[in-house]
Amino acid sequence: MLARVSTTPSFKRLPRAVREQQMLDAAVKVFSRRGFHAASMDEIAEDAGISKPMVYAYLGTKEELFVACLHREGTRMMQAIAGAAAPELPADERLWRGLRAFFGFVGAHRDSWAVLYRQARGEQPFAGELASMRARLVEVVAGMLDHALRAEGREAGETDLDVIAYALVGATESLADWLADHPQADPEKTATRMMNVAWVGAGQLLRGDSWRPPTP
Repeated sequence: MLARVSTTPSFKRLPRAVREQQMLDAAVKVFSRRGFHAASMDEIAEDAGISKPMVYAYLGTKEELFVACLHREGTRMMQAIAGAAAPELPADERLWRGLRAFFGFVGAHRDSWAVLYRQARGEQPFAGELASMRARLVEVVAGMLDHALRAEGREAGETDLDVIAYALVGATESLADWLADHPQADPEKTATRMMNVAWVGAGQLLRGDSWRPPTP
């Protein structure tokens, strides 16, 4: 008599935390390729090598899974930036190190960038997550500029600092989109290019130099 062959997939027992990271890794890849709406839980489960019911049991609905991806990748990115920009460094070096860490993250985790800033953008349920992440980046940059001014015995208005920080973050995000589409580009050289664009202007502003409209 032939032995009956089981068709039920078997899964190696792993700690819950490890299994969740596998699911998130797979979800980031699928969401980056498909987008939120086109991505399927079946494909995510297959990429993770687990059953679809297990994905639901561990991380909830597709929307909850997408939010979990945003939180994890956003936290990783912010930790990389915060760990690079030591507060005792001069302001220009802090900003450059932060840019280098940021572009290094984008270069090494292009799927993460696609989920964070491409797939989440314009998706109403997730707009708040993206706005919160951008606000944290703006706060970090504004803090760097404020620290540099105070080191020189000067201060700037909160609005001025926010405007400059938002401009720098917006330009950096746009360049990160370019980097994500050009795998051959060097993240460190990209950071230096961004620094040349950003700091030449920011450095003059910190010294009190500014452009003014022509007098009528």
